Amino acid sequence: MIAFFEIPTKDFKKSVAFYQTLFGEQLAIFEFGDEKMACFMKDGKSIGSISSAPSFNGFTPSKCCVLVYFATDDIEGDVKRATANGATLFTPKTKIQVEGWGYFAIIEDPVSNRIGLYDEK
Repeated sequence: MIAFFEIPTKDFKKSVAFYQTLFGEQLAIFEFGDEKMACFMKDGKSIGSISSAPSFNGFTPSKCCVLVYFATDDIEGDVKRATANGATLFTPKTKIQVEGWGYFAIIEDPVSNRIGLYDEK
């Protein structure tokens, strides 16, 4: 059910060095303008990342959370159901800039937890 996770950072190089040292793995680095991702890979597919995204308001490190993405085949339908049940849309359906990686959306549940929705198509 969990499709992806993101660990936000304000110091991309420091965070990448930390996790590469911690796990003894090289992370795949992708950059898109001011957005940067260092991806944890499994079987040739990204399963999570360290992300620096200054253009996404509120996506900053904190002591309370890592952003977890749940797999879906219907982001728009899931967002409608979530908002009808008290969630707030934080980031609408957005195409991931790497070709073939699909789409994501971020919602805030009724008690202020942010979760992501991910569709690889």
